[in-house]
Parts: sequence; C-alpha cells; structure tokens
Amino acid sequence: MPQTGTGPSAFDRATAVTRTEGGGLRADLDPGWDVGNGVLNGGYLLAVVARAALADSPHPHPVALAASYLRATPGGPAGLAVAAGPAGRTLAHSSVLLTGAAGPTLSVQVTTATLGSDPADYTVNPAPQLPAPDECVATRTSEGGPAVGLARQLDTRLDPATAGWVAGRPSDRRLLRAWIRLADGRDPDPLALLLFADALPPTAFAVGKPGWAPTVQLQVLVRALPAPGWCVVESRSTEVTGGWSDEECRIWDSAGRLVAQGRQLARVAR
Repeated sequence: MPQTGTGPSAFDRATAVTRTEGGGLRADLDPGWDVGNGVLNGGYLLAVVARAALADSPHPHPVALAASYLRATPGGPAGLAVAAGPAGRTLAHSSVLLTGAAGPTLSVQVTTATLGSDPADYTVNPAPQLPAPDECVATRTSEGGPAVGLARQLDTRLDPATAGWVAGRPSDRRLLRAWIRLADGRDPDPLALLLFADALPPTAFAVGKPGWAPTVQLQVLVRALPAPGWCVVESRSTEVTGGWSDEECRIWDSAGRLVAQGRQLARVAR
C-alpha cells in the first residue's frame, strides 16, 4: 500500500493496510495508539482509513475527509471496505467503512488529489507565536511515559499560555496550542496531519474539566505538503450546549504555512 513517510516508523507500521486473498483490505489496529480504556484515537483511525482510500486512488494524497464515528474502536484486526466514486485528473472520491470484531465503527468520505508546497495566495490564519519547544510544557516523559498510548507516540509541547490547567490553574477559554511531532522523529506528511488534527486533549481540559469527550463527527482538510520539523496545532471550542461541544483545529508547519484544518462535533466530557 502507498506509504508516504520517509521510512519505517511506528506510525507507518501502525497505520499499514494490506490486501487479503479475496482482494479486500485489512489492518491490524495497534492498541498502543489509545486515548484510555483501550479506545483508539480518532485521528489515528482516520490515517488508517486514508491509507486504504489511497490504495486504488489515482492520486497520492488525502485532501478532504468527513468521518462519522459509529462506536468506540479497540485495537485488533479490522476490515476496510472501499467503495470508489467518481475519479478524474484532479481529484477522486471514495467511501470507506472500517469494521472490527463488533461490527462497523467508522464511516468516512474521502477525497484524494495531489498536494503541493507553494505558499498561500491568500490567508487570514497566520501561525501563532509560541515559545520554543524546550520552553513549553512537555506531555511525554522519558521514563516509561504516561499510561495513555497516544501520548507516548507523540512529542507534544503545550504553549504555557494555554497550559495553566496542567498546574491546577485553569483558564476561562477553551483554547489549546502546542508544538507537535511524532515521537520517533518521523517528519510530518498528509497522513500525520490527520493524526495531529485530533491529537490534543479536549479543549475542556483548558478550563479544568478533564475527561473523555467522544468524537461523533470529524472533518479534516489537508491544504499543503508540510515542511519537515515541528508543527504547531491550535484547537478551540466556540460553542458548548446541550451536552455537545464543537472543536476547531488549525495546523501550521515549520515554515509557518497553514497545512491542515479540522472541525469536529463531540459529546461533552463526562
């Protein structure tokens, strides 16, 4: 299957898809990418689905994905049913259904195309200014790491201006910013951006309300090929009502270009 990374990394291995004897696609979902209680991260699952969509696409990159999370997904074998849609010289469409032992868990509409690395012709989203990564708040430890698997797979450095909650000083704004990269140093690519779009804690953490906030729907737009190095992720909520919360995410690469955007609907953390 197309692997867009620069070499075999933990992320490449964990998101790999293979063909079955009948011509279908399967993945061995890695339980080490969980967010607690054996539930796999939604961005990780989206990267697996994107690899499946690229398997027979005439284009090399995922550019728009709309995912509905039907139920929590654990690690283990899973099938990926890809239904090809219209395809042309510029883009192609497909639908992907991820199914585990308990049945379907994730349904995704995927658009693929060919991305470039040119600067934006127009933008209203300049990259925020953060302190250097070494001056930010690390969420990963060198001795064994935290219990949540996702935090061991990523090197995340929270902007101190949005990390008061870590020291028991919550904010009145549901806003998080951080430097982020894969823990093994693998450079970012469009598939890694799908992971990063759902990698920060729920924004409720910023106001001192931790807990699992299950994603119901997630849309990600990949805008350009990211430059090597750290990315900056900013996540914010604009409305929390009736037990539902929205989260908007923007990702900039090391060159300061906006390379991905995300928007999700989640249940309020219990």
